[in-house]
Amino acid sequence: MDVTTLATIVLLGGFAILMLLRVPVTFSLLIATLASAFVNGTNLTVMIRQMIDGVNNFSLLAIPFFIVMGEIMGAGNISEKIVDLANLIVGRFRGGLAYVNVLDSMFFGGISGSAVADVSSLGSVVIPMMKKQGYDEDFAVGLTVTTACQGVLIPPSHNMVIYALAAGGGISIGTLFIAGAIPGVLLGVCLMVLCFFMSNIYKFPKGFIIGTKGYVRWIKFTKSDSNKFSVEKVENSWIIWHTPLFNLHLGPCIKIILDAILPMFTLVIIMGGIAMGIFTATESAAIACIYTFILTFFVFRSVKLRDLGTILKNSLKTLAIVLGLIATAKAFAYMMTDLRIPAKITMALISLTDNKYILLFIINILLLLLGCFMDMAPLIMIMTPILLPVVTSPTVGMHPIHFGVMLIFNLAIGLCTPPVGSALYVGCAIGKTTLEKTAVKTLPMFAVMVFTLLLVTYVPFFTLWLPTVLGLML
Repeated sequence: MDVTTLATIVLLGGFAILMLLRVPVTFSLLIATLASAFVNGTNLTVMIRQMIDGVNNFSLLAIPFFIVMGEIMGAGNISEKIVDLANLIVGRFRGGLAYVNVLDSMFFGGISGSAVADVSSLGSVVIPMMKKQGYDEDFAVGLTVTTACQGVLIPPSHNMVIYALAAGGGISIGTLFIAGAIPGVLLGVCLMVLCFFMSNIYKFPKGFIIGTKGYVRWIKFTKSDSNKFSVEKVENSWIIWHTPLFNLHLGPCIKIILDAILPMFTLVIIMGGIAMGIFTATESAAIACIYTFILTFFVFRSVKLRDLGTILKNSLKTLAIVLGLIATAKAFAYMMTDLRIPAKITMALISLTDNKYILLFIINILLLLLGCFMDMAPLIMIMTPILLPVVTSPTVGMHPIHFGVMLIFNLAIGLCTPPVGSALYVGCAIGKTTLEKTAVKTLPMFAVMVFTLLLVTYVPFFTLWLPTVLGLML
């Protein structure tokens, strides 16, 4: 056995063994990389240089701004305002809370850019509401977890920043942001179609939306009640909608809309600024962070200035984890390149078939499986240099922007699949249910997500149309 083969076994086998021993991903990557470098005779100072270069990148400045922005939004209870707006739009239909669950994730995902933040913020509001209205708790948790994947696709998404870095430059982060918008919305639409059929099959409850000081609550009603309610006070709260005439009390509605539109303007700053060429992705992140700070601390006044230290401390913890993963994954990826592992895998995949549709299907299966066992950030750093040459080869001919969205969509699904799905664990903790029961209830939603993934994979229109129309791609 030659030295290169032995070093390859140490790198990949060592990493797999360390992960099975539940060693944190950052340390697993670092230990396996250093061990492989020692076997291969690679100078360890080169590996340290790679780790430094991995985080010494101007594009990565967008990540701390997005993380701080998400922490401020979470501390300011912005999620409740988003739920209110979603309730106002779709809450009056049968299974309205299921629609609300999907729609509020679509709105909030465009602000936080994090699936875990989506589950923890919105789940703490929506899951108890659904349970109180008689929804199965495992269904409520499963829907919350799967809809959170929209947040990884709809801009801003710091994972797209990581992909642009892993791809080796030449890929615009702003274009990636815009490219992820339609696939994210498409996922939400497909999940709402599923909710429509499930609502009619399982007879999910209807309800009136009522609000007090902008906060929306629900009451049940029966057929005998449906014709006698009008806009009036119920339990000292205004009824906003009622069936069948849908009379509207404008006061609470206007307040709900204004309270929700102001936070959602963050998405306009990011997407609009990038699309019109006013900001770069990093500049838009900084401006959106300042806007969020002013909105939360001075407009809504939902957070005191004395809490800023705690917010920054929490942001620093998250940032340290993300940058630590990026640094060690960069060294790991360099070691793979030095051992020519990506080239060997590329040749092996292309030798399997010359049919690009089958090849893309195989890549999707591979990514879905890997997503079950590893977190998103290190997988992006590791798999991008391996698979990007495959999909951009003449055999497949996929655009790097298209592949980036497909890759992130795949790994987003991994956030809600056991045994490592971080969003799934957070959802189960909030819903106080077991991982096993929730995973079973999630199967129909998982099927819809995979169906949407295949649409995004095989129909480039969903990913590339919007950047092309906005002039971000030639």
